[in-house]
Amino acid sequence: NKMKTTAAVLATTFGIASAFAPQINNGVSIRLSETKADLEEMGPKLNPLVKYWDPLSLAEGDFYDMGEEATVGWLRHSEIKHGRVAMAAFVGYIVQSNFIFPWPQHMDGTTGPSADLLPEQQWDAIPESAKWQIFTLIAFLEVWDECSNTQGIPHYTKGRMPGQYPSLQPFRDNVHFALDLYDPFGFSKNRSEEAKARGRLAEVNNGRLAMLGIFGFLSADKIEGSVPAIAGIAKHYDGNCMIPFEGNFH
Repeated sequence: NKMKTTAAVLATTFGIASAFAPQINNGVSIRLSETKADLEEMGPKLNPLVKYWDPLSLAEGDFYDMGEEATVGWLRHSEIKHGRVAMAAFVGYIVQSNFIFPWPQHMDGTTGPSADLLPEQQWDAIPESAKWQIFTLIAFLEVWDECSNTQGIPHYTKGRMPGQYPSLQPFRDNVHFALDLYDPFGFSKNRSEEAKARGRLAEVNNGRLAMLGIFGFLSADKIEGSVPAIAGIAKHYDGNCMIPFEGNFH
């Protein structure tokens, strides 16, 4: 049964993530510092023209009755995470449109979908089992972020620096080798605090631009002429990229 198998895989994933999550060091102080005022101060640094812009008044909300600081921490962490995903998607779209790995990618020795296909079509063409592998990896990373308090790092709604991802060291020590998602080679550890602060602002801006970029690609493929800048190279896609398992569930 496909759904039972999927549930078993996810249960195993959640179990692994929680089993190797170290306990918080009680000596670590937790300080909430993300407020609407912080966002208003950061706005001009990110974009001197737009400055602070919150048309939906999200920063004034009280998500899950957690309070302002936890809500703003949730929003900041969410934006950075989505920006990182968008940057990977933007680069991946360009690479997949021009190149595929030449080595076998399936158990029968065949390679992946041709680069002649749109990235959306390439996704549709891979086996459903491969899609579930990708989904399971993403689910594991999400669970690790939520419950792995590595090195005494609190939850992002309770004082963690927005965008900070827990180290995978416990997983490396107990399960399998894996590089940390953030700064896996330690290049930034010797940077000054000022340089790190500039880098964090640049990451937010790059993430916002990437979100516009990847949705520009998807829109151009779905609605011809919707993005004039790439109208000459965009190819029409008949599927629905918002339904990633379209055609797999019957």
